[in-house]
Amino acid sequence: MGAASTRRDFLLATAASLPLVAGRRAAAASKVRVALGDVLSTETLCVLIAMERARERGVAYEMTSFSKEDLAIQAVIGGQADLGVGTPYAVIQRTKVPLKILFQVNRLVFFPVVDKAYKSWKDLDGQPFAFHARGSGTEAIGNIIARREGISFGQRSYVPGSENRVVAMLNGQIRATIVDLANKNLLLEKAGDRFHVLPGVDRPASDETLFGRQDWIRANRETVAIIVEEFLATWRQMVAQPEWIAAERARRGLLADRPAELLAEVPKFYREGVAAGMFAADGGGAEAARADFEFYSEAGQLQGPASSLAVEDYWELGPLQEARKKLGA
Repeated sequence: MGAASTRRDFLLATAASLPLVAGRRAAAASKVRVALGDVLSTETLCVLIAMERARERGVAYEMTSFSKEDLAIQAVIGGQADLGVGTPYAVIQRTKVPLKILFQVNRLVFFPVVDKAYKSWKDLDGQPFAFHARGSGTEAIGNIIARREGISFGQRSYVPGSENRVVAMLNGQIRATIVDLANKNLLLEKAGDRFHVLPGVDRPASDETLFGRQDWIRANRETVAIIVEEFLATWRQMVAQPEWIAAERARRGLLADRPAELLAEVPKFYREGVAAGMFAADGGGAEAARADFEFYSEAGQLQGPASSLAVEDYWELGPLQEARKKLGA
């Protein structure tokens, strides 16, 4: 079995039955329930480290992975989870549900990878294209590029997980998609003679954010403050020294049951991710929100114009502002 198949089978099994990760001491009467809109993997390791740091300060938690981002968002809306990791902008605007974003987890540093038969975007006019999920950041990127290039995609398919789209590309099931940095590198390493990268967008918006229901955030201010502080401290350390994430994973024994080949990718992923601008040391905030408004409005996932959208309708800025003051700058 090839490395890509091993990664795929492992990650699919993880998505189906991710064990709960719980703290030993509770800051409140119950654990903070965190819903991930993706599998727990290399890319979300930084989230796990930040939550473990919060656990050491008394925040008990459990983390559950969902196969689709919209399922994680629905879990938060329905009260099955307290915090989520995803991008709920469109849901907030469409449903008026009082979800609020607290922190920018990562940016949309993604790469359009296509069969070499497609020499430019014009060649993809009317052709099938695969995305992560309906309304996802990958589809937003595709919509923006299609509009700029004056093309329309043919049949759209949705295959959650960059790892799974890479496997589908290698197996000839799809011929054009958008994947993250690590999986772009993996695909070109394995089949650079078959695939190449087309130009993407040059101003990335939020890919994942930490968010929750406004009522829960305001009823649990102390807990939220600790979590946001630890996210900010983790992100600052990661941006300053990307290899620290791998060292911290090993020190804490996190993802110890993962294949050695997956863990070996951690230092490279964070080194390249930081260099590519995937992570912001300031946690996002109002400036990130305005960039997101422009991006998702152009992508057709937010009703604009972007200038008409108010940051406070989407973000709860207080916890991040207080964390910046406490940690300096």
